[in-house]
Order: sequence, then structure tokens, then C-alpha cells
Amino acid sequence: MSYKNNIKQRNSSIQGLRSFKDTLPTSIKKIINKKGHIYSETLSNWKYIVGSELFSVCYPKTFKNSNKFRVSTLMVMVKRGHEVDLEYSKKEILDKMNSFFGYSVVEKLKFISFDDERKIFSKNEDGQENVAINKYQNKINNVKNDKIKKSLIELTKVFKEK
Repeated sequence: MSYKNNIKQRNSSIQGLRSFKDTLPTSIKKIINKKGHIYSETLSNWKYIVGSELFSVCYPKTFKNSNKFRVSTLMVMVKRGHEVDLEYSKKEILDKMNSFFGYSVVEKLKFISFDDERKIFSKNEDGQENVAINKYQNKINNVKNDKIKKSLIELTKVFKEK
């Protein structure tokens, strides 16, 4: 391979195939490495940061770095009903994250609640279990032919097993 010295991005580079990270400008590489590093380290050490009780009810969704207009924010997804527990331990989470990284990484936590209950299984009057989702289950129940109805229920069971 020959070296090329007359390009604008770098003083010297290798001509030929290069990896994607080498083609990016150095300023963009620094931003991507810093932001990606914070989010990936937060994901891998989330159980240590929040504790085992809160680990089962929440997880980090996104990390937004600070700029001129906003502070650095970590968005956390929380199961419905556990928002108050996380709100009370907000200060501890911020302190643990900042001490883990060694500097003030996160200045604000934002919580987004989600509903974890999924009603896939439902009991029929006949005592049969239906595995179809509720919106399709209503359509299956409206079918008048019993043979077609039973075959559709069996088909949804096959899809559920896969």
C-alpha cells in the first residue's frame, strides 16, 4: 500500500480500503465515541447503578448529551406503577452515575412509563384457551361456521408456538 499525504482530513492515510471509522472526520469521531461510550457503559452497568429492585422495573432508553440549549439527559423507561419508587431514588441514581464516570455526565433524569401487561391468552366460554391477540380474537368469534372457527384457533396456536 502506498501512503497519500495530500488530503484535507488527515496528514497521512493509507490508500485503498479503509474502515468506516477512519473515513469520518476526527471531530465527529470524538462526539460519537463519547456519546456511545456513555450510553453503552450505562447499559452494561445499569444493575449496579440502580440496584437489583429497580433493575427489574426500569431500563435506560436514550442519552442526550448537553449543548448550548439543554443539559445532558438520560431517558429511563419505567413500568407503570413504579414511577414513585424511581422518583425517590433519582438523586442516588444521578450521584452513582456521576461517580461511576468520574465527572458530571448526567444532569437530569427523565422518566417515561410503559404498560407491561399483554393480554394474549383469554378463556372462552367453552373453556378453550385462545392464543390470538384480542383484536383478532373478536373477528374469530364473529365467524359463524364452527369448523372454520376451530381451524383458525388451531392456526393461531401453531403461530404462537413458533
